[in-house]
Amino acid sequence: MTVHESVDRDADQNTGQSGGPSDGTGLVPDPEKVAKGDLRDAKSSQKADAIFRGVTVAAGAVIVALIGLIAIVLVMQATPSLLANNVNFFTSSEWNTTDPDNLRFGILDMFRVTVLSSIFALVLAVPVAIGIATFLVQYAPERLSRSLSALIDLLAAVPSIIYGMWGLIVLGPWLVPLSTWLNENLGWIFLFGDGNVSIAGGGTIFTAGVVLAIMILPIITSMSRETIRQTPSLHQEAALALGATKWEKIRMTCFPYAKSGMIAGSMLALGRALGETVAVLIILRAASAPGTLSLFDGGFTFASKIASGAAEFNHPLPTGAYIAAGLVLFILTFFVNLIARSVSGGKVNG
Repeated sequence: MTVHESVDRDADQNTGQSGGPSDGTGLVPDPEKVAKGDLRDAKSSQKADAIFRGVTVAAGAVIVALIGLIAIVLVMQATPSLLANNVNFFTSSEWNTTDPDNLRFGILDMFRVTVLSSIFALVLAVPVAIGIATFLVQYAPERLSRSLSALIDLLAAVPSIIYGMWGLIVLGPWLVPLSTWLNENLGWIFLFGDGNVSIAGGGTIFTAGVVLAIMILPIITSMSRETIRQTPSLHQEAALALGATKWEKIRMTCFPYAKSGMIAGSMLALGRALGETVAVLIILRAASAPGTLSLFDGGFTFASKIASGAAEFNHPLPTGAYIAAGLVLFILTFFVNLIARSVSGGKVNG
């Protein structure tokens, strides 16, 4: 046996006894020091996790507290006006708040216009948005998909007043022939029956709904596109391996996987449509008679009515009437989000 073999054997024995390789100086690390170092690292990591958890919980609590405070302030400001109201707040279409001593205001007509215009916009926008998202992810080349995605996302950056002016000056008159045809041929359906304003000029819920559909299109498209893109490739390849066509693959794998994301995007867009103010205020023509649930009605939504009555915010009671309308809109948006959560199961995808 040579000297080198003896030295190597001793080194191997020392390594085996120490349970690991030695450091660069030839000394074996102390197990107690290693254990203490690991313990310190674990305690530091736990402390950092606790701090991060506290910060995130505090951030969530602040949001909940702010929403609660907003609701409390709205209720406190609206209650005196509701007590002084001389008509039923929920079933009356009358709105007269010029005389603080004789308040007469109800939200029935505003509720009809708000809900009808928003749902009509959603019905128009959802199929188009899902079709665009499917094309961008499944059919379009990568370069074209990126360009079109950026172009569609830019629609969300256009100011509301631009949409309103375009809808009033350009889209409204252009839709008059279509509105007239629908009213004459499908007037037996209440949605296309005679409204409380003239179809001429296009200042109706029909025009407002089309404009709102264009405004919410980027929201639905963006969320649908991202959730469709996240569909596992193994699921899609398995469908193709079983003989499915490309459309069948999309229908059986992509759409079920992205369903909750599509629903969440649609409900988010519905919330945007419910609260839209400037564009609807510009497009919708004021009506002298209550609405009839026709798309050719005029009138005000909650948001546009509050914006149009800003000049009356000089007395607590008339101001409280508008705040009461805002409170109803506040509750309505929460109800929409609750439906979205219940339908989508609280998940974004899967």
